[in-house]
Amino acid sequence: MHDFRTFTRPFSPLPAPRWCTPALLLAASLLGAGPAAAAPVQDCGSTGICYCVNSDFKAVIDAQVVKLRAIIAAERAKGKAIGYMSVPLSTLGGGVFGINREVAEKTRLRVEARLGSASAWLLNPGMKEADIPNVGSLRAGGAEYMVMWTRVLEGEAGLGEDFDFIYFVGPSDFAQYFGLTGQGDLDRIAAFYEERRKTDAELQRAIEQGRVDAASFRGYYGLRASISASLGAHDEWNIAARINAKRRADTKYGVARQIATLFDGRPVASSEAEQAISTGYAGSCKN
Repeated sequence: MHDFRTFTRPFSPLPAPRWCTPALLLAASLLGAGPAAAAPVQDCGSTGICYCVNSDFKAVIDAQVVKLRAIIAAERAKGKAIGYMSVPLSTLGGGVFGINREVAEKTRLRVEARLGSASAWLLNPGMKEADIPNVGSLRAGGAEYMVMWTRVLEGEAGLGEDFDFIYFVGPSDFAQYFGLTGQGDLDRIAAFYEERRKTDAELQRAIEQGRVDAASFRGYYGLRASISASLGAHDEWNIAARINAKRRADTKYGVARQIATLFDGRPVASSEAEQAISTGYAGSCKN
């Protein structure tokens, strides 16, 4: 949220308790850790995908999940098909959060227009309502966000029941944002960078911090920008694959009622959708 390496090991859920804080906090207290130094804890979803997170964010993530499910339910009540958009957002590898957020919103509007805004609604993870509030001076990281999105995607029953489709953002979605035509695309992105840096305070900070420069910006948006270059999207791909595996085994759903998967505007073949890929933020806490 890098490379779409696949493997053939069959899906096997690995259930584990959520927010296993009591034992970890006891261990922290035995080591003399104060209350400000919360121990990292492992949080696992119903699909068996786990993240190592800061336990101080438990309450705010719980509240965010409730809020997001209410937003989804309100759109569902209008009779709409509900989608989830997987899109790179982080300032990573030459990308910039603010620009990625703009790409996400323009993609949402375009997908809804394509499907019909009266008939479909696409959840945009870049929307302001999805921002996890700070806890004191602490800011949520990728793992905390993925705990939230994993729970939203899985739904209360663990079958992704709140969603009809998932839209994975691809290179053509970014190309449309930048107005790329297939002629001089890297030159166009380089020119965008030079103009944007004059007025974009976030981009200026990223440049000053050494996180972005002209070459990395041009390379990211001209050659890599899509879910392929996103840690969180790698986890979301695996979540979708596991949810659909559960649906195929469930008599209420079966093959015919899997969550539809789209990448770069096209439906994904079963041979792609059913494959797991390398993880992003997922993983167990290390001792």
